Amino acid sequence: MKKKITESIRTQYEQSASREHSVPLYLTSSFTFENAEQGRALFADEIEGNIYSRFSNPNTTEFVKKMAVLEKTDDGFAFATGMAAVFAGFAALLQSGDHIVATRSLFGSSHQILLKILPKWGINFTYVEATDTSGWEEAITKNTKMFFVETPSNPGLDVVDMSYAQELKEKYNLILCVDNTFATPVLQTPVDFGADLILHSATKYIDGQGRMLGGVIVGRQELIDEIRFFARQTGPSLSPFNAWIFCKSLETLDLRMEKHCENALLLAKAVDGHKQIETIKYPGLKTHPQYEQAKKQMKLGGGIVTFNIKGGYDSAKKFVDALQMISVCANLGDTRTIVTHPSSTTHSKLTKEEQERVSIFPGLIRASVGLEDIEDIKQDIFQALDRV
Repeated sequence: MKKKITESIRTQYEQSASREHSVPLYLTSSFTFENAEQGRALFADEIEGNIYSRFSNPNTTEFVKKMAVLEKTDDGFAFATGMAAVFAGFAALLQSGDHIVATRSLFGSSHQILLKILPKWGINFTYVEATDTSGWEEAITKNTKMFFVETPSNPGLDVVDMSYAQELKEKYNLILCVDNTFATPVLQTPVDFGADLILHSATKYIDGQGRMLGGVIVGRQELIDEIRFFARQTGPSLSPFNAWIFCKSLETLDLRMEKHCENALLLAKAVDGHKQIETIKYPGLKTHPQYEQAKKQMKLGGGIVTFNIKGGYDSAKKFVDALQMISVCANLGDTRTIVTHPSSTTHSKLTKEEQERVSIFPGLIRASVGLEDIEDIKQDIFQALDRV
């Protein structure tokens, strides 16, 4: 039996009469019908085929199939951004009166959807602590339909106990939706822990080089059918060109993730104990509060390291401004190492109290560790710390 990484690499859209080895770009908005009957049958879903690139396109179809293979799921749909995927996962499956239980440790824009957008349509939520399962079952009501988790979380690197989430999902007949962006299917496969839907910001590690925006949801067929209907009408579709890039990037995902993890672990060990560092967090370090849980769920620790610099915002600002090689931006998952200051950027819309509840403090730095030589990465980090 082929390994899933081999199968994903070898999964391609059907070859044309030109016998190409690499799938070509299908830069077309629409597809022709051989006759009126074929057009009717396609729109009636009696036969499969491409109609319009808002619905499907050979490039997006190939990308989704590859992701479904990697995540061991039935099907999926590709989106223009990761946040479009997050929103569609809610909007396609929930209605007024429904309730979501969500772990508090989420990406900033996911917070905003839960806090400010879904309540407009009568969809409410309850936060539970990502690392304290004692309150999870109590948060579930008769109207709860979905359990939404992000693991490891952005940027706090909290690791959620997916086995217990699976227990509750099965006991209360919930949809378990997992944001697997940080781990990727190389490091963890949420379907092994009962996940019904798995989503990714493909902008991050799936692309891996900071070029493209995109997102994807894969999961159980009956749920994906509803998401596809929603997306087909509302139009958050991924462009064929971006899908083509993602397909190429997936061919090296396994190799890249191993190197990201290797460099991240080496950096975490090197920075741990530095006089300017108050705390450091990395799932592959034994000092991580959920280290044992991470070992159960993840193959390796991931490519993200976070640390709190002594002195709060002023010290963090000095550190960021002193970096010479490392990039400063809001993205992650790039071949190039990137540093972000979450409290003033990606999670700045949260109040101070909300930030602190998910371990975001004024001195917190999120380092997306790239593929450069680890000695060069460490040198830049240490010289910047020395200037704080």
